[in-house]
Amino acid sequence: MTALAYRCLRAAALLILVGLAGCAQVTALKNKVDDRLSGSPRVTVERAAPAAGAPSSVPSSSLRAIVDDDLQRGHYTEGERALRQYLVAHPDDRAAQGLLHQLTVDPVRELGAPSRSYTVRPGDSYSTLAARYLGDAQRFLILARYNGSTDPSMLRAGQTLRLPLAAVPAGPTTPSAATASGGAAPAAVATTGTAASDASAVAQARRLQRESLSLLAQGHKNRALTQLDQALSLDPQLKPSDPQAAAMRQQLLSAYHQRAIVLYRDQKLDPAIALWDHVLAIDPSYEPAVIYRARALELKQRLKQF
Repeated sequence: MTALAYRCLRAAALLILVGLAGCAQVTALKNKVDDRLSGSPRVTVERAAPAAGAPSSVPSSSLRAIVDDDLQRGHYTEGERALRQYLVAHPDDRAAQGLLHQLTVDPVRELGAPSRSYTVRPGDSYSTLAARYLGDAQRFLILARYNGSTDPSMLRAGQTLRLPLAAVPAGPTTPSAATASGGAAPAAVATTGTAASDASAVAQARRLQRESLSLLAQGHKNRALTQLDQALSLDPQLKPSDPQAAAMRQQLLSAYHQRAIVLYRDQKLDPAIALWDHVLAIDPSYEPAVIYRARALELKQRLKQF
């Protein structure tokens, strides 16, 4: 490149730079004029970048999410914290208030120390058991805590639970001769709680059987069977009140037996045996249950040898 060409190229570059500077000065001058005319200075706003790991907005957890993600999984500490935060935004939510109460109250003090054993059957959950024996499926949490459960979503057929006797509505009581005459009956006092609870369970079972027959008469067969199922869980020795009750009882026994066979074929022997035990508690002469229960016990014994 010649010296003359080099000088021309340099001059052109300088002219471009001067022009750009001039444009910047003109723009700055225009901004100043605009500011003076509007009476307010121009402000440049810079958006700050969000902090690392900080969400732009934190949606409040729904009550269903708290139940499913925390309470049902036994994350009680996290669940209590989430419930308290939820109640700040929804202070009148009675369901949330009830769950928080179940989570913080002493379950034994709330439901009572006297209890009876219950063998979990296929299809049972703390919610269904709470609905059946506490009268409210939403009380699953306190029933789970009553049984020391650290994961209410896990309930296995054949597992033994405690059901509070206080949950069974008390039936009418008849004063004894000793108490009616003003005398003391120390021996009777020692067994009053157990006797009364047994009597109330029998009374409730009879009431449920009557309700099942009423539902059957209204055409609600499935609901009728459910009511009778609850009745037989409370009192396996409950006698059928009429031929319809006897027929429904046979349907339930057949359903129990079929479920037990499925478990037996899957080699889930303990829950199968528990179901057949329940069948035989209701009807000791139910021959299919006798036969298959013996087979299950024999298979269980053989498996232990390996």
